[in-house]
Amino acid sequence: MKTLLLELRQIAHSRLAVGAVVLLALLSALSVWTGLHAVSQQRATLERIAASHAHDRAAILATQLRAVSKTGSAEAGAVGYYLPHLTVNPPSPLAFAAIGGRDLQPSALRVRILGLHAQLYESESINPELAMPGRFDFAFVLVYLTPLFVIALMHDLVSSEREAGRLRLLASLPKGAANTWRRRVGLRYGLLWLAALLPLAVGTLVAGAGVVGFAQIALVATLYLAFWFGLAAWVAARARTSAGSAAILLASLVGLTMILPTLADAGIARLSPVSKGVELALAQRQAVHSAWDVPKPETFEKFFRTHPEWKDTAPVTGRFHWKWYYAMHQAGDDAVAPSVAQYRASMMAREDWTARAGLLLASVNVQVLLHRLADTDLASQLAYHDRIGAYHTRLRQFFYPYLFDERPFTPGDAAKLPVYDGRAMKGTLALGQLLALAVLALLLLAAGLRTLRTVR
Repeated sequence: MKTLLLELRQIAHSRLAVGAVVLLALLSALSVWTGLHAVSQQRATLERIAASHAHDRAAILATQLRAVSKTGSAEAGAVGYYLPHLTVNPPSPLAFAAIGGRDLQPSALRVRILGLHAQLYESESINPELAMPGRFDFAFVLVYLTPLFVIALMHDLVSSEREAGRLRLLASLPKGAANTWRRRVGLRYGLLWLAALLPLAVGTLVAGAGVVGFAQIALVATLYLAFWFGLAAWVAARARTSAGSAAILLASLVGLTMILPTLADAGIARLSPVSKGVELALAQRQAVHSAWDVPKPETFEKFFRTHPEWKDTAPVTGRFHWKWYYAMHQAGDDAVAPSVAQYRASMMAREDWTARAGLLLASVNVQVLLHRLADTDLASQLAYHDRIGAYHTRLRQFFYPYLFDERPFTPGDAAKLPVYDGRAMKGTLALGQLLALAVLALLLLAAGLRTLRTVR
């Protein structure tokens, strides 16, 4: 215990070490506050959208149901055409720690029972001002800034003893030297761990993520810190001077967090090219628009392939009928369904290749893990699209009996409209990615400590 206090006092006498720990704590706290503020803004925006949507929906329903006073019913087709239905993708409790794609993709979408794909992908947009720098969140601090503080505390671990003339004395005590190096590395590790994760613990309490949420992110951060401490210990034991050690570690930081991930991203883009989602929206709209010039029986034939339950309903003989109009939209969706499946498969292939790159690049792996935990990755966005698709299907199934059986639509029927389930999702820990990070970090840490024992 006395030895540990002496080591702690030695660190306290170093302005660089104290400044590094304090600055990391401040940056971590700032990132947590920034993330909480961003998530709070997103929730407030969703609340405003919901209030505005409720007002619009009430006005549209009132307009469409005015005919009830005269005829006793309204046109179900007109109600379905004009009435929007709100879907939302609220942030998860851990979203503040890793904002991910929530800044780039819409978290609310109003859909009607028209063609789904045009509605999904015409809103696909990216804010270029946010796409380039990204958010200053805990994930950014952990991946890109924390290694700088590891370098600050570890670059002169051995060289400072050599320059002070104490290295030979340490080397003359084999067991004592090994214990000293482990103690010094462990003490520096513990200080940075506390500086980075104490603000996160407060943030998880404020966000309501609970102990489990904090423990999952803390586990990822613990392993990532172990990776960099292992690398720093190995370099510090091999380098002859403090300046040389710092230069090697800074070069490693740039290579492992910037250059190699960028090269990997470029390679993944070539291996798995992805078209733009707006092209799917245009293709669906083109299929619908061209159907105006197609004979109605041909359109219904395409529709009945996927909806045979309506095959025996009365044919359309006039110039326009709502059921023909919606059959046309559904046929347009069915026409682009293979392209949509290919688009999603290409995007998931990129995500899978990114995860594979993370098996070798700790910085990429940590981002994959944190975004999955925070439910802010591509899989989360595609899951939101799936929920919209399921809700759109429920809406169509609700309206089709009114359209194809020509049933009257009354105010009582409007109260039975399906409601979207907008519950917040909870991210999961990717165990395969976590295991790869653990193996890489622990092997490197063990190699670094082993190398320190051989220092002379």
